[in-house]
Amino acid sequence: MKKSIYLDHNSTTPLRPEVLEAAFPYLRELYGNASSIHEKGREAREAVEKARETVASFLGTKPNTILFTSGGTEANNFAIKGIGFRNKTKGNHIISTRIEHPCVLDTCKFMESQGFEVTLLPVDREGRISVEDLKHAITDRTILVSIMHANNEVGTIQPIAELAKVAKERGVYFHTDAVQSFGKIPVDVEDLGVDLLSVSAHKLYGPKGVGCLYVRKDVRILPHQHGGHHERGLRAGTENVAGIVGLGKAVSLARQEMEKRTQHLRALQEKFYEGILKRIDDVLLNGHPTERIPGTVNLGFKDVEGESMAINLDLKGICVSTGSACTAGSLEPSHVLVAMGVPQEYARGTVRFSLGHENTQEEMDYCLTEIPKIVKRLREMVTKPSH
Repeated sequence: MKKSIYLDHNSTTPLRPEVLEAAFPYLRELYGNASSIHEKGREAREAVEKARETVASFLGTKPNTILFTSGGTEANNFAIKGIGFRNKTKGNHIISTRIEHPCVLDTCKFMESQGFEVTLLPVDREGRISVEDLKHAITDRTILVSIMHANNEVGTIQPIAELAKVAKERGVYFHTDAVQSFGKIPVDVEDLGVDLLSVSAHKLYGPKGVGCLYVRKDVRILPHQHGGHHERGLRAGTENVAGIVGLGKAVSLARQEMEKRTQHLRALQEKFYEGILKRIDDVLLNGHPTERIPGTVNLGFKDVEGESMAINLDLKGICVSTGSACTAGSLEPSHVLVAMGVPQEYARGTVRFSLGHENTQEEMDYCLTEIPKIVKRLREMVTKPSH
């Protein structure tokens, strides 16, 4: 039987059995519409509100600040468009960064087509935003700053509390895409000082197709969808009860296990990274060496093509990514690596290894056996003289 080692957790995570068990009844016998007043509707509503309380508690906020969505992409769209259009009379300037997820960057492009101005902040070689750059970028027309908490490709964690403080001092709303950080490191909205925050369930062993947007209680935002009173009248549509219950269970497990998961992931990534450096020359770590979400190791292999690496690893049963799953298939270098100034010869050979709590030391040993052989073979193909 072919070996299978999954090292692409930043793209998605396997559904925890406990999450499936919690959600499954709401796909069968507990099938009520959460807006119905009869018994089955009340059962569904109770489950939705229990999950809302769980998510809110984990974020350090009240349940009425949590709006359920179909995932991180919708939550990010909701935040940027909702704040932007609601406050257009006050200003039309939005600030984000060059390394955001495509769903933020593309939303910003859309906002430009609607008459907004967008400034994308640069990052340093380790993928970090400068607080000073944000200070200089804010103008009297700035209404929103949207900066991700942790980058999905290289794992770099931004100094969100400092950045949000700058925005608050200028009376500007601050949104953070916490899809990659939520459930992996502490994410408390009060500690971070953010006005809006996006979450996705499938990045923390929950189901696909569900997430949420935190909106601070005194923040006014335009509805994202019309057609009903759901989610405080801001997001119409029958709630995905099973998905929401699954999100709640995944959050509950993450809360219980975060410290243990973090220790495990840091031990694995250290073993893996040090093992790679001992066995392979000309390897570059992309991202901040310490301010990085646990389990993310983004490596650039000189004189190797990243897609070829990923394909060869897959043939050995090792699942990895060359960057964001949302940009897979693109021949262009990663916009994140370009923004960070990663040398072309390393950027082309970048592979993201994103580990999960179910990965083992034995799996790392297998990877450390196979990866050097693949790199050696691919480099020989590049340097081999043609006849």
